[in-house]
Amino acid sequence: MKFLADMGISPSIVKTLREQGHDAVHLHEQGLIQLPDADILNKARDEGRVLLTHDLDFGELLAFNKQSLPSVVIFRLSDMRPRNVWLHLSAILLLNGQALEQGALLSVRDRKVRVRTLPIR
Repeated sequence: MKFLADMGISPSIVKTLREQGHDAVHLHEQGLIQLPDADILNKARDEGRVLLTHDLDFGELLAFNKQSLPSVVIFRLSDMRPRNVWLHLSAILLLNGQALEQGALLSVRDRKVRVRTLPIR
């Protein structure tokens, strides 16, 4: 699976994804730290990547655009340290990988993952 990590996601998550055989990039390593949210979403869609973020604006953009891709995972965890984010992300990949491939918005909280199929109506 291919991933694009937004600025609020630790680069170590990208490193771990790569170690697990995924194609993952971080906006920082591409020098795109000031890229507007709409352009980030378009980049993820154009490159066939799942966007990893903690920014709620992406859910609103997906709803407004009514598009079925890209999939977005929004982390709303009380502990955003890389180890905790990775624990949640690895579970998501195991349980929701197919939804991510088909187009979904996942909101990840400490004890709950909400999955919404795209496009959002």
